[in-house]
Amino acid sequence: MGQKINPKLLRIGPVFNWSSRWFDEKRYKETMLEDYFLRKALMKRLENAGISSIDIERSINSIKLSVFVLRPGMVIGRAGTGMDELRKYLVSILPKVKGKNAAKLDIRIEPVKEPNLDAYLVAKNISDQLLRRLPAKRVMNQAVSKVMGSGAKGVRIILSGRIGGAEIGRREKLQQGTVPLSTIRENIDFASVPALTKKGYIGVKVWINREREVI
Repeated sequence: MGQKINPKLLRIGPVFNWSSRWFDEKRYKETMLEDYFLRKALMKRLENAGISSIDIERSINSIKLSVFVLRPGMVIGRAGTGMDELRKYLVSILPKVKGKNAAKLDIRIEPVKEPNLDAYLVAKNISDQLLRRLPAKRVMNQAVSKVMGSGAKGVRIILSGRIGGAEIGRREKLQQGTVPLSTIRENIDFASVPALTKKGYIGVKVWINREREVI
C-alpha cells in the first residue's frame, strides 16, 4: 500500500512558498487558528468571484492578505465599494485589527492568470458540474482537454464515491501527459474538493504538472 503525501507540501522550498508567513512564539496556536478561520470565511464569502488561494503575511503591526481570484471586478466593486465592505467584514472577525493597538490590514486582490492551470479552480469546476448531475466521464474529458490545451505538461483527475448515483462506490481515473509525483523539481499543483450530491460525497482530486517558472 502506497503512502501518499500532499504534493504541494512535499515541494515547499524548492518550488512553492508557505501560504502563511509569520512567526509568533507566544500566540502560535491562536494565530494559526486565526489563519484557518480567516481562510474559511474568505473562501465562503468570495466563492462566486472564483477564489483560488489566500496568502497571509504578518509582521508586528500589519497583516497583509493576497487574495487570488478569477474575477477581481466582483471583489473590488464599483469605485472600490466591494473592497470597503470586505475590509469591514475582516475587521469584524479578526481580533488583532480591533482596539487602540490595532494592526494595519492590507488587502491585495490578485487575478488568476490561467484558471485552467489552477488545480483548485479545475477541481471546483468539476465538483459544481457533478452537483448539476452532468455525466462524470464527459466532465472529466472536458477538464483534461482544457488543462492540456492551456499548456500543462500533464494532468490527472480521480473521482471516488457513488458516481452517477450508483449503489456501489467506485473510482474513476483519467490522466493525460506526465505527472511525476516523486520528482521534487516538477511544479505539481494539487487540490481536493468534495462534491456533496444527494447520494453522498464524491471526492474530486486534481493533479496538474505545470511548466516551472524561470526566476
